[in-house]
Amino acid sequence: MSQDVEREKQIAEGARAGTGLSYPRPTVEALRALQTEHAGWVSDIVEAFGELTLVVPRDAIAEVCAHLKAAPGIEFNMLADICGADRGPEEEPRYEVNYHLFSTTKFHRLRLKVLLNDEDTHVPTVTGVWRTANWHERETFDMFGVIFDGHPDLRRILLPDDWQGHALRKDFPLRGYEPYSLT
Repeated sequence: MSQDVEREKQIAEGARAGTGLSYPRPTVEALRALQTEHAGWVSDIVEAFGELTLVVPRDAIAEVCAHLKAAPGIEFNMLADICGADRGPEEEPRYEVNYHLFSTTKFHRLRLKVLLNDEDTHVPTVTGVWRTANWHERETFDMFGVIFDGHPDLRRILLPDDWQGHALRKDFPLRGYEPYSLT
């Protein structure tokens, strides 16, 4: 039985038995080495609930993604998802963009987080690193209003083109905007 198949079997059995056996993740030491090697790339490393998150400055996100995709021993060759989050109008920074990375060869995961304030919701695109970012960035733009600079086709993907606002922002009315009242 190959090593990968055996590992998958162990993970499945561990999940059923509740032993906590899970997919491997990059070590904090490897990420701290990245932080030291490239001082401007990582502003914080958060370890919580068995997951690792790197907080990355907006200007460095494309470089960090390109490095993590090609770095030997890390090889995050798959962008699983990009999603936005609105922390609320009272929070500063208000928005975050989360990049969920996966290594199909090492079987580990990592989250990158970019924090954005309310006045400037621009972040560079990573479509040059992963082509699948195209759709994820369009959805984040549509739902949260995050503008991905350099995106090849940044337009709405879920809502109609004439839709006003961004539906997943916390200040968006729960019933939407109503042009007239029936009462």
